[in-house]
Amino acid sequence: MELVLIALLGGTLALDATSVGQFMLSRPLVAGAITGWVVGDPVLGLTIGTLLELYLLVSFPSGGARFPEGTTATVVAVATASASTGPGVLPIAVAIGLLWGQFGGFSTTALRKANGFIVPEPTDAQVGAARVATAHLSAMGLDFLRGALISGLGVAVGRVAIGRVASAWPLDRADSFALVLAGAAVSVGILLHDLGGLRKRSTLFAAGLTLGIVGA
Repeated sequence: MELVLIALLGGTLALDATSVGQFMLSRPLVAGAITGWVVGDPVLGLTIGTLLELYLLVSFPSGGARFPEGTTATVVAVATASASTGPGVLPIAVAIGLLWGQFGGFSTTALRKANGFIVPEPTDAQVGAARVATAHLSAMGLDFLRGALISGLGVAVGRVAIGRVASAWPLDRADSFALVLAGAAVSVGILLHDLGGLRKRSTLFAAGLTLGIVGA
C-alpha cells in the first residue's frame, strides 16, 4: 500500500514540474519533505531533499534539453532510504535517486515526443476548443502516469538494491554524511563558477540572498 501511495505522490509532484501550476512543489527540497512525511520520516526527507537540491542546482530545465528529473530522484531516494538502516543508507539512497533521476529525464523526453502526436495541428481550421482541451488533459494524464510509474518502479528497485549493499558499506555515519556533503559542495562550486564566480558576483549574490530572506 505504501508503494502505491509513493507512486501516486510521484505522479502528482511530476505534474507540478511543467504540466500544472509550477508551484515549486516538485523541487527536491519540497518534494523531499513531502515524501518524508508520507513515509513517516520528515527529517530524513528534508535532509535528502536539501542534499539533492544542492546536487541539482547545476541543472537548468530550459528549452528542450534533457536533464535529471529532480522530482523522481528525490521521491525515490527518500522512499528508498526510509526502508533501511545503517550508515550507508544516506549516500546509497542519494546515489540511487540521482541515477533514477536520469531515467526520469529520459521519460520526460519520451513524453514530449508522445505529446507531439496528441496535439492537433495548429493549421487545422476544424479543430475546436474541445479538441484542444482534450489534448491538453490527455498530456497531463500521461505526465501523471509517467511520474507514478517511474517513481514506483524506482522505489521498488531501490529498496531491493539498498537492502543488498547497505550492510557492506565501509564508512561510518559521520564519514558517509561528509562524503555526500562534499559531493553537494562540488555541485555548488560548479554553479558558482558558471555564474562567474562568487567573488565577481558577490554584490548580486548578497542582494539575492537578502531579497530571498525578506521574501520568505
